[in-house]
Amino acid sequence: MVRREYRQRSVFEVLLPDGGKLCEPELSRIDEVLSDEDLIDLVQEALSRRSKRSCVAGRPGTPAEVVLRMLVLKHLYDWSFEECEREVRANLIFRQFCRVGCERVADSKTLIRLSHVIGPDVLTAIVARLVAIARQRRVVRGSRMRVDTTVVETNIHYPTDSRLLADGVRVITRTAKRLVEKLGEKGLAMRDRTRAVARRVFALALASRSVAQEKGQAPMKKEKVQARMKKLYGELMGQTRAVIRQAERVVERAGRLKTAEPVKQLEAAVGLVRRVLAQTKARVFKGDTHYPDKVLSIFESHTEAIRKGKAAKPTEFGKLVKIQEAEGQLITDYEVLPKRVPDGQLWVGSLERHQKLFGKPPRLAVADSGFASNDNEQKATQMGVRQVVLPRRGRLSPQRRNHQRQRWFRNGLRWRTGSEGRISALKRRHGLTRCRYRGQEGMQRWVGLGVIANNLLALGRAGGTKT
Repeated sequence: MVRREYRQRSVFEVLLPDGGKLCEPELSRIDEVLSDEDLIDLVQEALSRRSKRSCVAGRPGTPAEVVLRMLVLKHLYDWSFEECEREVRANLIFRQFCRVGCERVADSKTLIRLSHVIGPDVLTAIVARLVAIARQRRVVRGSRMRVDTTVVETNIHYPTDSRLLADGVRVITRTAKRLVEKLGEKGLAMRDRTRAVARRVFALALASRSVAQEKGQAPMKKEKVQARMKKLYGELMGQTRAVIRQAERVVERAGRLKTAEPVKQLEAAVGLVRRVLAQTKARVFKGDTHYPDKVLSIFESHTEAIRKGKAAKPTEFGKLVKIQEAEGQLITDYEVLPKRVPDGQLWVGSLERHQKLFGKPPRLAVADSGFASNDNEQKATQMGVRQVVLPRRGRLSPQRRNHQRQRWFRNGLRWRTGSEGRISALKRRHGLTRCRYRGQEGMQRWVGLGVIANNLLALGRAGGTKT
C-alpha cells in the first residue's frame, strides 16, 4: 500500500531536539526544498500507478517522501544502491534527512524496484517544479538561456565484432538452456559452444594485435595475418549461426509455454545477433566500414557511436543529451535524444520550452557554433529574444565579424562557457560520465535524477527564501 510519509514520531524529536543543527547548511536547505507538497504528490502518484489497488490494499510500503529523498541522496553523492542503503542506515543525519527516523531503511533491491516506477515523465515534472521553486525564491528569473549537448556513455565494453558475437552466443545459450529445462522434452538440447567461440575470439585478439604492431613492415606477412583473421572470423560466424539454428528450434518447441517472456528475450537476442553477423560480414569480407545502424552492444542495444571532436576520446558510445540552463547554475530542461540529430535542430525547441517555463522569452539566448544558422537567429528574434549569440564557423564577412565583436556578443560568449563547467560538474559529481541504469528508459532516469540533484544543490547553495 502506498504511503505518503511515516506518521510515527521520530526518535530525533525526543532524543535530539536540536539534531537539525548537525546537518550541513546546504543539506538543510535541500531538506527544506524537498518538503514541498507538490514534489511529494508527483512521486506518490507515480507509486500509486503500480497497481489499481495500490492506495488501499497490500502491506504498507516505503513512503513516497522517503523514496524521493533516498534517490536524491543517492545521486547527490553518486552512490550505488547498496552504498545508499548502508549510508542511510548508519548515519543519523541521513536518517533524519530521508525522514526514516526509527523505521527500517528500504534495502537496495526495494529501492531499485521503486526507482523503476518513477519514469521520465515524473522526473521532467519534478525538474519543472524545482524551476518554479527557484523562481519563487528569486534564484532564477529566466532572462538568460544557454544550451549545449554532451554524450552520456552506456555501461558497455569497447565494441568489436568478435566480442559482440561472443556476447550474443553466451546470452542465447544461457536463455535457451533455461527454456529447455522448462520444457523438459527428451531429445531437445542446447549445445554449449561458448568455449569454442572464446578460443576464436582470443585468437582474433592476438592476430589483430600483431597487425597493429607490424605497420609499415613486411606487406606479405601482414596479408598472411589478415587472411588468418578472415578464416577465424569465418569459423566464429559459423559457430554463431549454429547456435542461432539451435535457438530457433527451441523457440518453435516453446510455443506451448504459458510464460512468453523468456521466449521473447530469446527471439530478441537472436535478432540482435543476426544484425551483428550482417555487419561483421560487411566489414570483414566486403570492406564496408560504414554499415548503417550498427549494433554496438547486445545488452544496451540503443547505444550509438558519437564523435564530438575530442582529442582524448574521438568516439564515445552512448546517447546524446541536451542540457539547457538559465542563470543561477539551474538546469531548466534536459532531453535524452533517441537518435542523434544535428545540434541546430534543438534550438527552437529549447526556446519554446524556456518560454513555457517562464512565460516569456529570454533576453539573452546563447549556444555554441553547432547551433548557429540564419534560420535559428531569425526564429529567436521573431520569438522576442533581444540578444541572440550564435557564433559562426569558418570565414566571416566583414559585417558578421563586426557583429560578433560587439561587447554584448562577447559577454554572451563568455557566459556560454559556463555550460561546459556545468556539464563537467554533472559528470564528476553526479555520475553523468557513464549511465549505470539499463535500457533507454534507464538512461532517461539516470540523467533526470542527476539533473534534479544538480538543481537541488544549486538551490541549497543559493541560500534561504528571498523576499
